[in-house]
Amino acid sequence: MATGDQSVVDAIRVDLRKFHETWMELVFPRQRGAQHSVLGKWTPETPREKLTYNGWSVIGMALIALLYPMALAGVIVRFHARKIEFSIEKIGAIGVFLVAVLVWGGLAALVEFQFDFPAQEANAIVAASVVAILATGLALVFRAIDGRPVTVLFSYPLGMTAIFLPPLVAALLSDQIAQFTIVYSEEIAVFLQDEVLAEVGLKDYFVRNFDRNGGAYVIMWVVISVPLGWLFGIMVTLADFIRPTGDSGDED
Repeated sequence: MATGDQSVVDAIRVDLRKFHETWMELVFPRQRGAQHSVLGKWTPETPREKLTYNGWSVIGMALIALLYPMALAGVIVRFHARKIEFSIEKIGAIGVFLVAVLVWGGLAALVEFQFDFPAQEANAIVAASVVAILATGLALVFRAIDGRPVTVLFSYPLGMTAIFLPPLVAALLSDQIAQFTIVYSEEIAVFLQDEVLAEVGLKDYFVRNFDRNGGAYVIMWVVISVPLGWLFGIMVTLADFIRPTGDSGDED
């Protein structure tokens, strides 16, 4: 993350200071960028102010220790997200949606009218195709709405839904691909069942009421894509905060 003549250590130091000063400024005045201000950085004077100031600072350092690695990973996620953005800009939002309709609609038509699939598998593939098309369209709609909260809450989860469904559908179509994708889906389902649902007392309920068949895998991946999309959206937001695109870094 070094920029120009700035070393990696210097860049990290600038990032951490920016994080911490922003956190401090949520409660105390003149914290961020105060070194360039005539008034300078505000400092506590009374014992009570010092206690509050130092306590808030410690909380901020603990929070930054959690968020900064996410911000660094967000730089990588942002790089790939920008590549998708460039692709959308090249063919346009309508073009992207038409491609999704052509690919997934064609897939659903082939499964429904051409290939001889069992009804359960065919329904799962058609459902996945429909969800992928709807997710693509909604992601493009929310992409057109300005605002970071909308992007994080809706665009990223919908985009992740469209990305996760294709390998699942391919696995349902091909036994060879299924040996990889469905096996991993099964492992993830078992992990969620034993490590997550069991912890909150919901394992028995889901075991009794849900069968991990093709349709269940579609639902599982859609559900996974929502928090995963939120996570990626937050990571990119943090990356934009510490290193805005085209930013050469803050001065010391």
